[in-house]
Amino acid sequence: MEIDFQKGNPVAIDGVKMSPAKLLRSMNKMAGANGIGRVDMVENRFVGMKSRGVYETPGGTVLWAAHRAVESITMDREVMLMRDSLIPKYAQLVYSGFWYSPEMMVLQKFIDETQENVTGTARLKLYKGNCIVVGRKSPSSLYSEEFVTFEKDRVYDQKDATGFIRLNALRLKIQAFMKRGKV
Repeated sequence: MEIDFQKGNPVAIDGVKMSPAKLLRSMNKMAGANGIGRVDMVENRFVGMKSRGVYETPGGTVLWAAHRAVESITMDREVMLMRDSLIPKYAQLVYSGFWYSPEMMVLQKFIDETQENVTGTARLKLYKGNCIVVGRKSPSSLYSEEFVTFEKDRVYDQKDATGFIRLNALRLKIQAFMKRGKV
């Protein structure tokens, strides 16, 4: 199956455009039939106690995998790291019922901004409880086979790695000198 995204939002399955509700209903049906999305977890309630829940999120599980696949080729690494670091806070605000709080509104604006270029298609296979990403494409893709080669290219000079490795190892070298008392 293929899921299309525009600015981070799923908009079509196999090229058929759908409303968000219809899309999720359709995904729940397909993913549920393949045994995808059952979660057994212990969580921390807002009031402080632990609670166990078994949830079924077949459509959400597949949409999450598809969304991450499109993000993987359209989002800058550092922006993705920042966004990912804020996911626990986002989840906490939603879980605690603070959907319309000032902090949630600011956080949502940031999340929306990270999704500006998340437009494309994820191709997936669903089989026996597994959701497998088998392809992704986007007009906003940051991935280029031309640039990830170990051969000569226009973007990256392989000799640059030598200095990069030396700089990253510097703190380890200093630590080893200090341990041996050779300052």
